[in-house]
Amino acid sequence: MELPGVQLRTLLELTRSRTMTAAAVALGYTPGAVSQHVAALERATGTELVRRAGRRMELTDAGQTLAEHAERILGAQAEAVAALERSRGMVGGRLRLGVFGTAAAMLLPPALRRLTAQHPAVRVVGREVDVDQAYAEVRAGRVDVALGLDYPDAPLDRDGAVELVRLRSERFSLAMPVGRAPRERERVPLSLAGAARHDWILPPADSYYGRAIRTACRRAGGEPRVVHEMTDTATSLAMVGAGLGVAPLTALMLRLRSEGIVAVPLRETVERHIVVAVGAAARGRPSVTALIAALRAEAVPGTGAGNVTRRSQTDRSAALRSQA
Repeated sequence: MELPGVQLRTLLELTRSRTMTAAAVALGYTPGAVSQHVAALERATGTELVRRAGRRMELTDAGQTLAEHAERILGAQAEAVAALERSRGMVGGRLRLGVFGTAAAMLLPPALRRLTAQHPAVRVVGREVDVDQAYAEVRAGRVDVALGLDYPDAPLDRDGAVELVRLRSERFSLAMPVGRAPRERERVPLSLAGAARHDWILPPADSYYGRAIRTACRRAGGEPRVVHEMTDTATSLAMVGAGLGVAPLTALMLRLRSEGIVAVPLRETVERHIVVAVGAAARGRPSVTALIAALRAEAVPGTGAGNVTRRSQTDRSAALRSQA
């Protein structure tokens, strides 16, 4: 009896999502593909695994039994790969890495250069993923490791199947247009409640980022007046530079774009964590450990090849602030 991993992952996702459509969204498939995976498993096992109950799908007793074993099977496969890597006595192999836009632009190139120089036998295959789906991408087995963002005010969903390794924490300030920000000698930390009078540029409220900032503002007693909903960081900061509003800003974001922007400190502490999502078994792979180390070296301020870039960005930002 052959039980392919992709079909077992689909069955596992059905136990969490309970509908073909939700499972398809989580796995990045079509509902038809999810149905085909289940049908193939039922043919292979010769028994009914899933049945419809209204709009939801329920596992039969046989389906539940297979799902319990599927988790162990997939975990054993990952552990076998890790054991093989360790037995070779060298760091090597192929890794599938999921990245989001800002990380792909600012962290990935220097991190991969560092990794290649230290461990040339490691081959990383990158894939851009929605930052809110980093955890799900690893859980579904589409990537081995994924860069993501976790917010104290809107934490990523967790189910224990994937480990989150924190690379660094960043505190938010407020990006304001050069001509509208307070002069440097007059600049004091701005409260979120006071910032609510400005036009804001934020991601949608149903995103982790958008929810985190709105939650922090409400806790401070204000409601951001969102006039532009944007998910792309570079676009948002370009709009700030053009005088179209204000937006949250971190050091990593500032490395992406600083022209026309002044970073105004916030009175309240609002943070995000740059994390790596990795399957629990894959965490023991030497190649994964090496990749995380390379990413951390570029993410942590004052280390890595990006430090020269950070210094130049800081110098330019200081020059811009002096014009305010």
